[in-house]
Amino acid sequence: MFEIKLVQGWLLKRAVEAIKDLVTYAELMCSSTDFSLNAVDSNYSAFVSLLLGSNSFEDYNCEKSVCLGVNMNNLSRVLKFAGNDDIVIVEGDDDMDDMCLVFQSPGGDKTTSINMHLMDIHGHSYAIPDYDYDVVIRMSSSVFASICRNLAEINDTVLISVTKEGAMFSTSGETVKDAKVLCRQNGEEDTTTIKMKTQVSMAFSLRYLNSFTKATPLSSIVTINMSTGMPDRHQSVRINLTKREYERELIISKENQGDK
Repeated sequence: MFEIKLVQGWLLKRAVEAIKDLVTYAELMCSSTDFSLNAVDSNYSAFVSLLLGSNSFEDYNCEKSVCLGVNMNNLSRVLKFAGNDDIVIVEGDDDMDDMCLVFQSPGGDKTTSINMHLMDIHGHSYAIPDYDYDVVIRMSSSVFASICRNLAEINDTVLISVTKEGAMFSTSGETVKDAKVLCRQNGEEDTTTIKMKTQVSMAFSLRYLNSFTKATPLSSIVTINMSTGMPDRHQSVRINLTKREYERELIISKENQGDK
């Protein structure tokens, strides 16, 4: 049996809303130390991970590690019952055929309880690999979201190029020959910083990036990790939104990024 109580229920709502259009199924993992959501899209192009440490919860009781398979669209529908300020409680018993989500208003005047059927998705591998990346960009998450949103009006792909000049985000389309946004380092706190071993230039789907940036309110800073030294299938951009309480990551491979 496990029971966890998340006072900041909007964290889970935002995370699910950001990735439900990318992935169909996800694993919710609950251990004695943390709660995580891990998923991969059907093309194995986008890997998503949300980690919430036990200190993120007001109450955290997990006697043994459990793995819960969920349909993301169904989970999104259930979470719509929760207000942005509601407390979210997730409960499960030993048979794990379903889980119970309880939403409590801050004043305690309303409680909503929903039992959700679980899915058997064991056998999938949702682990995000660690890697020594060639480029690490740290920048404002709202600036990154704005860049992706604006460039998507021109084309569905962005070229991210990192040189000594800075990080260039560029695209072109039928009506716009060339659109470029250059982010440079200036040494000031809370601005763009770039660590570069070698120059990198890679193209990625803005559909994936814009879906992920729906989670921008979770953190003011985004970290973008890039490398071309990995095997072709795994050439990727790793995007990380981190606060003390949680970590939110997306990995997008260059291969198989076409819209489904």
